[in-house]
Amino acid sequence: MHMFTKVIVLASLPAIMVGLFAVSLIGPWPTYSSHFEGTRYYEQGLADIAAQARESDITSSPGRLEAGWAAVCINPPKPGVPLAGYGDRRGAPSEGVHDDLHVKALALSDGKDTVVFVGADMLLIPENVAEMVREEVAEKTALTANDLYFAASHTHCSVGGFGPGIAAFVTGGKYDPDIPVFLAHAFAQAIVDAYGKLGPAKLAHGGVMAPEFIDNRTRTAPVDAELSYALVERESGERCYLVSFSAHPTEMSGDTMQFTGSYPGFLQEAIKQSGAEAVYLGGAVGSMRSRTPDGPDVFARSKALGEALAERVLGDAKSATFETNLDIASVGANLTMPPLQIRPLSDRWRLSKFAGPLVGLDTDGWVQAVRIGDILFVGMPGDFSGEISVKWKESANQDGRDLWATSFSADYVGYISPDEYYGEVKDEHGNPAYETGLMSWTGPHQEAFFTAIKDHMLAAITSPGQ
Repeated sequence: MHMFTKVIVLASLPAIMVGLFAVSLIGPWPTYSSHFEGTRYYEQGLADIAAQARESDITSSPGRLEAGWAAVCINPPKPGVPLAGYGDRRGAPSEGVHDDLHVKALALSDGKDTVVFVGADMLLIPENVAEMVREEVAEKTALTANDLYFAASHTHCSVGGFGPGIAAFVTGGKYDPDIPVFLAHAFAQAIVDAYGKLGPAKLAHGGVMAPEFIDNRTRTAPVDAELSYALVERESGERCYLVSFSAHPTEMSGDTMQFTGSYPGFLQEAIKQSGAEAVYLGGAVGSMRSRTPDGPDVFARSKALGEALAERVLGDAKSATFETNLDIASVGANLTMPPLQIRPLSDRWRLSKFAGPLVGLDTDGWVQAVRIGDILFVGMPGDFSGEISVKWKESANQDGRDLWATSFSADYVGYISPDEYYGEVKDEHGNPAYETGLMSWTGPHQEAFFTAIKDHMLAAITSPGQ
């Protein structure tokens, strides 16, 4: 009997070891509910923000505003590059270009501090691309990572193949190492060209509500319906609009196999037809959905939406008031995120902390804040909730500030949703909830965490000596 027991134990050891290995690397692990305050990663994040903010010269008497802008086409350099946006495409090759994709840069300077807004017709800004862009730009200019504000339009018919790992494959198809190099060079070219064109300018800004073109796709709750814009005009009369809206560009489906900028691309093109350039920054698209006007097909409906929004911007800007002296300040930091808590099936169990990196999800994220006079820009590294941005805007408005919350800030950490919905890991049909379940990766206090980070960044660039 003793020998039989030893045989059973020895025979079971491989299975036990495999099981322990699987649990260690994959899970399940019990979920955590601890807060971020007082943690080492949070305190280090605040220290990094304070250090980077000291790079800006904050003054009540800024110099004359200067501006320059540029655009570079980013249509894939080879046929068949997969589209990024929908997993049901399964990495299938694209079938051509419906309308051109671009990366555009708007550089603004007050004589001491410079920021470059970089808007791309892409699903998101991959971290590997952003890192290469910063390196190339630093070789050719005095600009640092602190000076580059990235955002994507979030079109779901953009360039894929940009990143290694399972996660990048699901949304963007098979990795092609030529693609990130191509994209990074195009981004850097737009930034360097815009920076090189800096010249005297003036700026006006405003916002117009467009509730008929957006709704909440997840629940009966607030929407961020503000269509924000800033209009920059150079002494030559040349104009460039910076525009942001929070409706998710999902008019197209996984059946669309041509590259298109979706409604943000058509919006920019409509403004260009008026004689001005346009740079688009995807807003707080989390839980927000676009509502298109009627049309004979999806491209016609998408174009109608873009043109309607452009008309709204152009009309409102006619009464905007220009300023010529605006203080500019910027702070960007690569923060360690709260521990990954990916819960595909249950609110009680999560994947191992090692599972994320195994599929290509890292544990850091780039956050950014920029101030142009009384305009505040806050860039978040994921699909940021429009419900949260509404709260942020209301708070900023009370202080006389115009706040823009944008998504896809040079990294991706999933959906950033209100904390009150964190327990909703299944939908009404018992299936995994997409935003608050499958794609909610940064723990139970993500709204509180990112709000605290936002508050510290804005305090650092609005108050001298902080």
